[in-house]
Amino acid sequence: MPLYKTITVSPTTKVYIWKVTEPEGELSKNVELTEHCQTRMDGMKSMAHRRAFLSIRHLMAEAGYVDHDLYYDDFGKPHLKDGKFISITHSHNFTGIIISETDEVGIDIEMQRDKILKIAHKFTPIQEYKTLANSEALIRKLTIVWGAKESLYKIYAQQGLSFLRHINVIDFSFEDTRTVAEILYHGKRTHYEIEFLEFEGFTCVYALKMMGG
Repeated sequence: MPLYKTITVSPTTKVYIWKVTEPEGELSKNVELTEHCQTRMDGMKSMAHRRAFLSIRHLMAEAGYVDHDLYYDDFGKPHLKDGKFISITHSHNFTGIIISETDEVGIDIEMQRDKILKIAHKFTPIQEYKTLANSEALIRKLTIVWGAKESLYKIYAQQGLSFLRHINVIDFSFEDTRTVAEILYHGKRTHYEIEFLEFEGFTCVYALKMMGG
């Protein structure tokens, strides 16, 4: 069972990451999906997508939940029926969830790819990062920034929120493995803590809304 990594963020918040290596048949064992999720899975043409979907149910089991504990709002944001906060992500053969009793949370896993250099101007003022030594470092940094903004978007869950105009990630060094960010939208400012890690050419970023922020 390839539970790849568990991170205790705080006494009330945990991250679970899965590396998907098993065939679909093995992943579907002991997983009972809600009608809504079964319909979603039935509509997935890609086997990789179905395997990722099932692996997320195994991550939930690690945290003590089954699929029936999960529901989605009109924006597509997942919620747990017991009132705890959850966020879900998958990228290629990695999936992840973050669950918190106390904080609104978001998580994102991204593969590090040079394609991000072409789209960077759409989501961040790229001149901020021009001091980096080489394109590999720039790709790594931009992937963290993108993952942070994706995580915040999942928390905020409001249409019209712009990665470029409304979400600001404060600059950071790779060694810090953390930074802070803010969203300024419709005159309201909210603050978030960001943490990140890198593994096997992937970047995982997770965000927690700061109390009172």
